Amino acid sequence: MAKHNGPLLFKAGPGAFQDIRKRGFAAERIGTIAGASGGPKWLVLSQLDRVIVERLLPKLAGPVHLAGSSIGAWRFACYAQAAPLDALIRFEEAYLEQSYSAKPTAAEITQKSRAILGAVLDQGGAQEILSHPHLRLHVLAVRCGRLTSSESRPVLAAGMFAAACANLASRRALGVFFKRGLFYDPRDLPPFYNATGFPLERVRLTVNNLPDAIVASGSIPMVLTGVRDIHGAPPGIYRDGGVIDYHLDLPLSDPDRLTLYPHFFEQLVPGWFDKRLRWRRLNPLHTERTILLCPSPGFVARLPGGRIPDRTDFARMPHAQRVRTWRSIIAACAELADDLVDVLEKDLLAERLQLL
Repeated sequence: MAKHNGPLLFKAGPGAFQDIRKRGFAAERIGTIAGASGGPKWLVLSQLDRVIVERLLPKLAGPVHLAGSSIGAWRFACYAQAAPLDALIRFEEAYLEQSYSAKPTAAEITQKSRAILGAVLDQGGAQEILSHPHLRLHVLAVRCGRLTSSESRPVLAAGMFAAACANLASRRALGVFFKRGLFYDPRDLPPFYNATGFPLERVRLTVNNLPDAIVASGSIPMVLTGVRDIHGAPPGIYRDGGVIDYHLDLPLSDPDRLTLYPHFFEQLVPGWFDKRLRWRRLNPLHTERTILLCPSPGFVARLPGGRIPDRTDFARMPHAQRVRTWRSIIAACAELADDLVDVLEKDLLAERLQLL
């Protein structure tokens, strides 16, 4: 029986579970790394990201697909640079220190978002990502239909409400309001290149469109403005990939490869509108070969405030208090990183693994 001690939970789909129990774990067998939407929730993963880029990335046998929506795409834009740890540190610092006026507009938040991405990519980050020897970045966004393209708050709110109502009846109904946009590294096609369920538009990533694709992937409706007419993509307004792919309900794994999925929670939710729909679950075939690692509920309860950061922190706390709280949470999450290092060094993954 798997041991439950330690601040990290390690869970796996049935295929990965049986595979690792039989053959053990080897980083060389990772074929995909998955990164979900979640905004500030990513801060509980920032210490784990450090371990992954320092201890696992050098062992990977390419090509390895980085599948990210929203903040997941931002994290992986750091992973795939020539100096990933430096990029992660730049991202974390810029993200922590973002500040706004008392009642920021979507335009103000969008401008700050682009400034943060500028810090992440620095001078040559986009070129480094697209020439990485074995990592392949794939960014998920959505292209809006007529009812969700407007930047008028009342009109957009009405369109989003209509989409939410349609989603209640059927998740596939979201395809009336949004098309799934896959911005992909063309050097190697990902396992989800032919993903079904929604209208799919594939766009090759280039140095010219990579920054816009990443910004679009995190452009939360009603919070940031959408990105218009991305270079090389069908014309239109692009928004947060989490609208459809909140926690990546996609065929992530190639046969006989594993998907590594550092996540905020042990629960996986298909789309943004499904967060309160407890009956909505990911297709189990999509997590068959996935290894999910996440903070345990007991660890989260011990964090400052007893919770994982989220977007409400911007309204709940003054800037200085929020930065202090977030920094203390990041420091506390060094315990997660230590646990992962221990599991890797002592080859304890099979022992710690639980069924997802």
